[in-house]
Amino acid sequence: MAAIGASLNILFLHPNIPGQFKHLAPALARDPANRVVFVTKRDGIDIRGVRRVTYKPPREVHPTTHSYLQRYENAVLHGQQVVRVGLTLQQKQGFVPDLVVAHSGWGDSLFVKDVFPAAKLVNYAEFYYSADGADAGFGETTPLDIDKICRIRVRNSHLLMALQSCDRAITPTQWQKDRHPSDFHRKLSVIFDGIDTETMCPDPAAQFTLPDGRRLTREDEVITYVSRNLEPYRGFPTFIRALPEILHRRPSAQVIIVGGDEVSYSPPAPDGKTWKDTMLAEVDPDLSRVHFMGRVTYQSFRALMQISSVHIYLTVPFILSWSCVEAMAAGCIIVGSRTPPVQEFIEDGRNGFLVDFFDPEALAKQVDHVLTHRDSLGNIRARARETVLAQYSLAECLPRQLRLFQEVTGKNLGAKP
Repeated sequence: MAAIGASLNILFLHPNIPGQFKHLAPALARDPANRVVFVTKRDGIDIRGVRRVTYKPPREVHPTTHSYLQRYENAVLHGQQVVRVGLTLQQKQGFVPDLVVAHSGWGDSLFVKDVFPAAKLVNYAEFYYSADGADAGFGETTPLDIDKICRIRVRNSHLLMALQSCDRAITPTQWQKDRHPSDFHRKLSVIFDGIDTETMCPDPAAQFTLPDGRRLTREDEVITYVSRNLEPYRGFPTFIRALPEILHRRPSAQVIIVGGDEVSYSPPAPDGKTWKDTMLAEVDPDLSRVHFMGRVTYQSFRALMQISSVHIYLTVPFILSWSCVEAMAAGCIIVGSRTPPVQEFIEDGRNGFLVDFFDPEALAKQVDHVLTHRDSLGNIRARARETVLAQYSLAECLPRQLRLFQEVTGKNLGAKP
């Protein structure tokens, strides 16, 4: 074991800086002995003490590439360009990493061991796709056709290569680990990304301002729904279908919806529409009490969670959103979907409530129950935050990540959480 403060060269790879490394990269850069470089496609984002190097894949995926292989070709193009950047760092700038920390989802780390064979590689293994038991075909009454099954199998090609080449890997939840092939479980450590619970915390004095200037506080009856984009993967159709009954049952409630009109994971809405427009054409809620905010700043999101009377979080069996855990840290009463990612964090009736993902009536009934009894549900709020403090806070997770890096490198990183 090297002495405390032993210098390390550390290379981060993520096309969308900072991604899951927003706390890790600055923590490692706080030791001036470390040299930290972040290779990414995204421009305009800087981290103190971290040198950012941007790249662009040499071309787009060729349109004639077999449909099964287009994601794989895209991963190879990303990995190929990272090779070029790596060779420049090594040959012209004398930077050779001791440790590489990479998100494996886009292929950036595919060839890192070929450029830097002595470096230790820790991949962020976010998801392993499957035709059974996860998002694919979830809720569908007919089995997936063989074409989709084969496509999903090939989709894992670059993820399998990443698992084979890395020294260790981090995955944020036990359910996500269990999705990966058991042959690689020995490499996978379950460590959540970490929530800054000092920033995301209850605040009785919080206020949220609506576009018309009205200010909402914890004294108001506020129903919240948050997603990066308003789409079926995050249960948006179920939520909208529940709204008329919720508004009927709760005549004084205000509904705040945060999210963009693109798609992150779901198929596009039909006829070139957004999912918001598609659902509002089907359902006609009272829009005088339903406020679509689009995307908001983190400060506004925090204030919204701090005044929320009940927060709705729905997801298919897929990657859990940070917003769900941040809402728990703020002491929200969550009504979530009874799906594996949510069930790992929320126990029905103890630190939140669960309903069927596809059942608008059950969702409306549970929201009404929470709002009717919200003054006596302080224990649910407290347990939600306690869950995050004990298992998913930055103070808990960042030291575990750093200890893993020390195990892999055999060196004390000299980093402080």
